[in-house]
Amino acid sequence: MRPSFDLRERRRRARYIARALDRLIGEPPIPLEHRDPFTLLVAVVLSAHSTDRKVNEVTPALFARAPDAAALAAMPESELRALIRPVGLAPTKARHLRAMATLLLERHGGRVPNRLEALEALPGVGHKTASVVLAQAFGMAAFPVDTHIHRLATRWGLSTGRSVIQTERDLRDLFPPSRWGTLHLQMIHYGRRYCPARGHDVARCPICAWVSRRDPHRGQVEARPTRR
Repeated sequence: MRPSFDLRERRRRARYIARALDRLIGEPPIPLEHRDPFTLLVAVVLSAHSTDRKVNEVTPALFARAPDAAALAAMPESELRALIRPVGLAPTKARHLRAMATLLLERHGGRVPNRLEALEALPGVGHKTASVVLAQAFGMAAFPVDTHIHRLATRWGLSTGRSVIQTERDLRDLFPPSRWGTLHLQMIHYGRRYCPARGHDVARCPICAWVSRRDPHRGQVEARPTRR
């Protein structure tokens, strides 16, 4: 866990990091391929404990077979499991997806709601998934924080790293709502390109290199591979 910096220092870091992400990443694309809120919701559910690349490999066939909630709810679970098997946890995800589609039909006329509480009430949809849909499908102010963004925020001294929930609160306090959705995507792309969980090289990571120069607790920014 990082030491706790005062709010003024965390705001200085946030300003520098926002500028660095704009310079190094720019306007990043949404990594999960989709064509509407429903297909994005399905893709985000599938991405749990998987990779975006693997999800993007299976969704074209899935969306051709089930482009909307009605078609997904009517699909035999065995067929759905076979289509999504490469992403892992297929039995659980297939069960959640069919139940989610059924609930969308029963409560929302088959449409994906744009309210956090309604999204979180869907089977297989947690807070992070709901936040991603709000930000990326509806352009609403949400800052989805997964374990990767939690790791970066902790390394950079923007949060203490006590929990993902606390990290989300800290990031929302440090950045204006108009930047939340973009910053979420920028941090994902930055982490993959410069700041991996394992084999992290501070000298090759522009933001961590800057943090280590101003951070009196040099050992808090890992120069060695980390364990999760």
